Amino acid sequence: MTSEKVLVVDIARRTYDCGYFQVERLPCRHIIACCANQRLDWQLYVHDVYKMTEVRKIYRFEFTQLGDPKTWPAYQEPTLLLTNPTLRRTSKCHPKLTRYLNEMDSRNMRDPQICRLCGVQDHSRSRCPQRTGLSGVGDNGGP
Repeated sequence: MTSEKVLVVDIARRTYDCGYFQVERLPCRHIIACCANQRLDWQLYVHDVYKMTEVRKIYRFEFTQLGDPKTWPAYQEPTLLLTNPTLRRTSKCHPKLTRYLNEMDSRNMRDPQICRLCGVQDHSRSRCPQRTGLSGVGDNGGP
């Protein structure tokens, strides 16, 4: 194994330090590797509940019929909460947003936007007027 961790496999007691073998009753890859090393059949360590003989026992009984559908009680449909389509946000050149917005998403509920470049409110760093001077894009003078 690539890690320095040492884990113990005890095939006789059907235990392994990872715990998966004890909980799921299915051999993990480490148990299968140990069985291959010791030339044992790993299928002997699969719990009976997972074997086809046990699965077939479930279906040996006859299923009872449901009766005449006219005698069934009326179906009560669940009530569905309809969302407000005006709260759905879409923008140009982006995939359509599938999430519905709520009150927490509105701008007036959040803190005011503060530029991280100049510290002034109501614009972001990407729209900062001081940014053009830093990148040299807005400079008219050359070198």
